[in-house]
Amino acid sequence: MADRLTQLEQKIKYCFQDKKLLKQALTHSSYSNEQKINKFSDYERLEFLGDAVLELVSSDFIFREHPEMSEGELTKFRSSIVCEPALAFCARQIGLEQFILLGKGEEMTGGRRRDSIISDVMEAVIGAIYLDSGVEEARAFIGRFILSDLEHKQLFYDAKTILQEAIQKENSGSIRYELVREEGPEHAKNFVVEVMVGDRKAGCGSGHSKKEAEQHAAYEALLRRKIVPAQEEAGKN
Repeated sequence: MADRLTQLEQKIKYCFQDKKLLKQALTHSSYSNEQKINKFSDYERLEFLGDAVLELVSSDFIFREHPEMSEGELTKFRSSIVCEPALAFCARQIGLEQFILLGKGEEMTGGRRRDSIISDVMEAVIGAIYLDSGVEEARAFIGRFILSDLEHKQLFYDAKTILQEAIQKENSGSIRYELVREEGPEHAKNFVVEVMVGDRKAGCGSGHSKKEAEQHAAYEALLRRKIVPAQEEAGKN
């Protein structure tokens, strides 16, 4: 386990003074119950703390970076950054799901692929870093892995909405998402979806759920069309 923790520390570019905090951040309740560990040794309390730290840091960041935004726009933007799918996306970029400690039952039912668990662990890691070293180290982690490259992340997070608006503006036909195939065992399904604009295939994507596959398909369609988020265009003017 020590080697695994060291490997993750290298990935996140942060070395814990108290390794127990990192292990707790990675421990799902199913694992602690199975191992008969104290119930407060799973990630849930750290997730609670990390959620608050993430909200503060992300709010401060977008407030300073976007003085042109109204309160409502700031709230909407922050929500898109820290929502469950967005955090899971960021966590997967560093392979965080590989390090989660799950009980056998949760593992067998696909818990390691579930956005809700992966995003919770991401917040728990933030909480653990905050307790280990304070807000500035937590801010640095959030900046590296959540608040970086936001323009392209926003394009991915909001792909379906952005594509819908672009097609409506062009009046180039209706959009529909078609499930092409399902792959893998029942507890670890992978879905492949194509997005059609009129009678033409605009993009194809895969994911652990139909919703995720649709998002990837829409994102591919946007990349093909070279569409960028509104705030990126605004920044160029």
